[in-house]
Amino acid sequence: METGPYYFVKNLPLHELITQEFINTFVKKGSCYALTHNTNIDEDNTVALLPNGKLILSLDKDTYEETGLQGRPSQYSGRKVMKFIVSIDLMDLSFNPNSKKCERVSWSFKEKKPLKFDFLLAWHHTGAEESTMMSYFSNYRIQELQPKIALSTVTELQCPVLRSGALRGEPEAACSAPELLDWLGAVFSRADLTNEPHSFVSTYCCPQPSTVVARAYLCTITGFILPEKICLLLEQLCHYFDEPKLAPWVTLSVQGFADSPVSWRENEHGFRKGGEHLYNFVIFNNQDYWLQMAVGANDDCPP
Repeated sequence: METGPYYFVKNLPLHELITQEFINTFVKKGSCYALTHNTNIDEDNTVALLPNGKLILSLDKDTYEETGLQGRPSQYSGRKVMKFIVSIDLMDLSFNPNSKKCERVSWSFKEKKPLKFDFLLAWHHTGAEESTMMSYFSNYRIQELQPKIALSTVTELQCPVLRSGALRGEPEAACSAPELLDWLGAVFSRADLTNEPHSFVSTYCCPQPSTVVARAYLCTITGFILPEKICLLLEQLCHYFDEPKLAPWVTLSVQGFADSPVSWRENEHGFRKGGEHLYNFVIFNNQDYWLQMAVGANDDCPP
C-alpha cells in the first residue's frame, strides 16, 4: 500500500519552520511533521515539529544560552544540567505575528543563533491540492522519498499460543502479553528460538505453550511513516479476518525514532541505553485486540 511520500531536506535553517508562510501553507492546512536527521538525542541538538503545531527543541547548554529563549532543564540531565527543552507554539506565533514573543523567536533563529539541520519532513492533508513541499523548499537540497518495504517468509516458526481474553496468560493454556512482546522482538531480530547448546548468540526460546506454524509472513516498512498511514494499515489488518482464516492473530508493531525529542504526545524522550519507544497491536480473528506500549528508562509512561 502507499505509505509515502516524505522528504529529506539538507541544511535547512530552523527559521524556515517558523515563518508565517510555512505555518499558513502546511501547519494550518493539515498535519505537518518534521524531525532532525542523524542527530543523537543525548549529545546533539535535536528538533521535532508535531502535528499540533508545537516545535520542540532539545538543546545543549551552550546553544540554549545562545538562543536566549525560555525553556526548562531536561528531566534526564542528572545533577549537572547539560540539555534543555524549548517548546514553541507555531499556532500562537501565527495568531500573534507582531507579539514580542514572535519577534524574539524570529530574531533568535535568524540573527542571534542561526541553526541549520538535516530534516525529515512529511505532510498529511485532506484537501484536493497536491503537496507543495518540493516546490516550497526548492531553494534547498530536497529529496522525495518512499518508505522501504521488505517482505519475507519465515517457515516452521514456533509461535506462542494466545487467548484474547487472557492478557496475563493461563498455565499450560496460553502465553501472556509480555511473553508475546519478547517473542516478537526475537522474531524481528531473526534470533534463533530453539536455545540450542551450541548457540552463543541467543539463549532465548519460545514461551510455552507454543505451536509450530508452517509459514508466517513478515512485512517491514522503514521510513518517516505518519500516524494517518499507520491507521490505514491497521484498518486493513482488521479486515483481514472478514473472511475465515487459519491464522489466529496478526500483529502490527510500530517503532519510534530512537533519537526523537518526544515519544508520546509531548512527553520528553531520552536515549539511555537503547532509546526504545514502541507500541504493538495484536488483532485476533474474533476482532478482539491487544494494545501494548513500551518505553525505555528515560521516558514517561505512555498515556
